[in-house]
Amino acid sequence: MVGKGKAMSIYTPIMRTIVVTASYVALSEVELIGKVTISCLPTNSGNVTFQGDDGSEVPWVAGEWHDFDHVDLSTILIKGTADDIVTVVGGPC
Repeated sequence: MVGKGKAMSIYTPIMRTIVVTASYVALSEVELIGKVTISCLPTNSGNVTFQGDDGSEVPWVAGEWHDFDHVDLSTILIKGTADDIVTVVGGPC
């Protein structure tokens, strides 16, 4: 079983929920490169703000999702309405 802070095998799926806060939080505490779908739950009460590669704020609406290939989850930062949820599902590259 893979636990917090342990290495991930190439066969271990990436499946996690991130509870949104008012301050930026990374989607992973450690470098984790994968092919994933990142989703904002349709039941979220507000937009989730992603920090863009240029530092800009990129709002995602409830229910919005995007696929990413070979992305490092530790470099993706989010914030928004407290207790909203973002899910990440996929696998390591």
